[in-house]
Amino acid sequence: MEHLYTPWRMAYIKGEKKPIEGCVFCNKILADDTAEHVIGRSDYVYVTLNRYPYNNGHLMIVPYAHIPTQEDMPPEALLDMMQMVNKALRVLREAYRPQAFNLGANIGKAAGAGIAEHYHFHIVPRWDGDTNFMGVVGNTRIIPDTLDNIYHDLKQLWATI
Repeated sequence: MEHLYTPWRMAYIKGEKKPIEGCVFCNKILADDTAEHVIGRSDYVYVTLNRYPYNNGHLMIVPYAHIPTQEDMPPEALLDMMQMVNKALRVLREAYRPQAFNLGANIGKAAGAGIAEHYHFHIVPRWDGDTNFMGVVGNTRIIPDTLDNIYHDLKQLWATI
């Protein structure tokens, strides 16, 4: 039997999470970028790592405005968001050479939004065979790197692209 060691998950298992006051995404607006894994910022949105990623390099584009749907964004904010999506795609292609991407948003709790009150857009890099027996049999997703390492890699590239 093979063993998969994931010591960084022990705090989650033990329930050592600190309660979060307010909106998780609004809290990141004025927070330290490194501590919150914010990769880049623009006039209307910021790009951050997903704290509970589906895959290595899972990013989210988040508007500064606390709104539940993109329909509430002015046209200039929508354009800014999509330009940041394109930059994020270029950075992820350079960093990890994914073969594909899942792009999208879960608008509303019934659609699967974990934080339905603050709209956000997901970018998930994909590779052939990135789903395996661990997800099917063990109900476990394997992320091959730490969030801090991923942040460091992507933040450096962000500045150059």
